[in-house]
Order: sequence, then C-alpha cells, then structure tokens
Amino acid sequence: MRHLIPTPAQVDAVQADLSDIPWPSVDADAPAALLSRCPEAAQTPLVAAPALASRLGLEALHLKDERARMGLGSFKALGAAYVIACDAAAGTAKGRAYYTASAGNHGLSVAAGALAFGARAVIYLAATVPAAFAARLEGMGAEVRWRGDVYEDSMEAAKADAAAEGAVLLSDSSWPGYTKRPWRLMEGYLVLMQEAVAQIPAPPTHVFLQAGVGGMAASAAAYARKVWGAGPRIIVVEPDAAPALIASVAAGRAMTTEGPASVMGRLDCKEPSLIALKGLSRDASDFMVISEKEGALGAQMAEEAGLPSTPSGAAGLAGLIVAAEGDFGLDRTSRVLLILSEGPE
Repeated sequence: MRHLIPTPAQVDAVQADLSDIPWPSVDADAPAALLSRCPEAAQTPLVAAPALASRLGLEALHLKDERARMGLGSFKALGAAYVIACDAAAGTAKGRAYYTASAGNHGLSVAAGALAFGARAVIYLAATVPAAFAARLEGMGAEVRWRGDVYEDSMEAAKADAAAEGAVLLSDSSWPGYTKRPWRLMEGYLVLMQEAVAQIPAPPTHVFLQAGVGGMAASAAAYARKVWGAGPRIIVVEPDAAPALIASVAAGRAMTTEGPASVMGRLDCKEPSLIALKGLSRDASDFMVISEKEGALGAQMAEEAGLPSTPSGAAGLAGLIVAAEGDFGLDRTSRVLLILSEGPE
C-alpha cells in the first residue's frame, strides 16, 4: 500500500481503539513562553525555494529549516529538553535521572535538557548507532549504555532499567499507560509550526510531514488544523520499511509492522506513538510511503537546493516529489509547506 486516504470508518475505528489516549496539545504558547528563556531558543528560518517549486510545477514551496535548532541540529531540541524544563520549573528536575533510548536526535535533546537543569541523562543505544554519536552524547555529560541490536531492544532495556533504578523514562513515543511525558514532549514541537504560520506569506494548500513514531507530524498537523482549518491537504510520509501509521490507520487500530532497516533511520519506527496515531487519524488527509531510493532522492534534491540534510530530514520533500507525479491535487496553483527536520550527519 503506497497511498491511503482514510475512510470515515477507518478514522472512527482508530479513535474508538484509542479512546483512553489523549489528543495532541495545540497550546503552542506554553512551550514558546518557556523556551524563550533559553538563550539558544532562537527562531529557525522558513526558506523559500522558488527554483524547486518551478521544477515541481508549483506556485510556491517553503521549507521550515530545523537544521540549526538550538544548536542541536534538529527539531527534537524542542521536545525532551522542554519536558525537563517543565520539570525544572516545577522544581523536580535537579538531581533527577532521565533514561531513554535513541537512534539519534532525541537523545541529544534529553542530554541537553539534563545538562541545562542539573539532571542526569542515561541514553540507551543499539548496535546500529554510530560510535561518533555516543561520543557526542558523552561530551554533553550523558551516560551511554549499549543494549541490543536494534532500537526496539534498547528501548526495552531503558524501560526496564528506569523502573528498576527509580529513574524517569523520557521516551518520544507513547503507549497504554505511558502518555503524560510524550504528550508534553509533543507540545514542545508546536513551536516550530507556530513559527512557520507566522513566517509563511500565505496559507499552504499542501503540507507534507515525515513521520517515525509520528510525534512531530501529529503536533504540526494539529496546529495547522487549529490555524488553517480544513484548508490544507496534510500528507504524512513514512518509509515503506516502517509503515506504522499507514498500516494502523488502514487496520483501524495500532499495528506493529515489520521491515528491513531503512536509510531513513530517524523514521525507521515499526510502532506508532498512540497519541500521534490518534491525532493524525483526525488531522491528516493522506498517508503515503516512500522507497529507500525515493528517500535518497529527497536528500539529493535538498542538497542541490543548498539545503543539505539526510534522507530522514528531507523525507517530506521526497514525498512531495513522488506526489507531484500522482493524484494529490498538486498543480501550478499549489503552495507547499515542508519541514526540513535535521541537518546532515
């Protein structure tokens, strides 16, 4: 299945299955106010790409450029660090230990938040994570623990050790019984969309949002609907090696999927965040998957446009390239918004 426009029956089934799961927050003012106290929390730019828009047959194309967000290199800086900042505001962060598994940028956000507020960060990495990333985490004061062959193994280890050692588990995903912290984390992501809304010269007709567990996509989609209503067509883009959201919506319930490792490693998540799945079942117009080759092409075109990223960071662009050849209502009057979610490795 390459493309899905959810039916009302599928949407109703997902929402019934997740009736105990909260909806994503749309209160962007709360994280914006807290993050404004951080000297690194400057706005990121919204970049116009007229040459690329012309090449794809569009009226306009804008990319929200998260590659330098708070010095950490991705939108993830807005997530876990914001949760720890909230704990610090409540007087509960100092001396606390925050455990998580990470395939990349989420771990950096946990480490940065812990460093800023006098807490400890313990990051669990699988064998697939480069040693250079572990060194970067350790350079920020985090403890690194290598566990398992794939991300899911390291996540299970983080869960078990956090429970056994009295630490706080700070995941960017959510599941039954674990929603409070990921809900808050997703609230932090609203800042990037609030900025984009203020920066874009006219409302978009299409928004392409790449997704792993779906946290960023769900937050961005929820805020887009709050501001622009039913106007934009919101398309969620996943690797075909990890089609967790499209498969779950098609099935009417949360699904665990299988597939090989993806070059879009930050998006290589086989299970959806339940908060994200619930939100996107309501707010997304379309779900699509892209191949490894298509993901690489997105990164190549971003590079050619002077915006170097990764196949994960440019997956929304890759989705747009594929959609331009399909039935997504794109034409010479279309105004597209994308998120360039991370810088090059």
